[in-house]
Amino acid sequence: MNKNTDKKNADIEAQMREWIARFVVGMNLCPFARQPVEGGQVKIVVSDARNDEALLEELQRQLLWLDAQPPTATETTLIVITEMLGDFLDYNDFLDLADALLDNLGWSGRFQFASFHPDYQFAGTEPYDAENYTNRAPWPTLQLLREDSLEAVLANYPDPEQIPERNIDAMNKLGSAALADLLQECRR
Repeated sequence: MNKNTDKKNADIEAQMREWIARFVVGMNLCPFARQPVEGGQVKIVVSDARNDEALLEELQRQLLWLDAQPPTATETTLIVITEMLGDFLDYNDFLDLADALLDNLGWSGRFQFASFHPDYQFAGTEPYDAENYTNRAPWPTLQLLREDSLEAVLANYPDPEQIPERNIDAMNKLGSAALADLLQECRR
């Protein structure tokens, strides 16, 4: 890598950490995120993949790496995609390939992906609906999650099925204009 690429990647990682601080932890969108964030157990990888094959290879490398780490060292990895999948529909289509990779590696049930995109849109919503911001991030991103860790925290969390509804209510109270501004601030 050269200095320009290193600087760009450092800037993108800083943007993602700002988003995590302001949205994920700050708004408590994921009530399980604070501990690994504060414990330094979140790895962020800026991917320069430019096609599906290269991105799938990156996902496989990161899955292998995460699998070799104890959760106490690294709980989760975010792969930030900067050179492709800017269109949400293309991104959404790629998720099928990512899930197929887990199946092919025999890791379904061991790992799963959480998905985030600047234009994330849930089925049945309009693009401007505030609830879409629960999964909007500065960049297209795939988060590698350990299923055993998820099961452990969910088992000890009261009413985990209420998390999405609580998040939707919080986003609707803030409104899409304020959320769009806040997300844009994370990219500065």
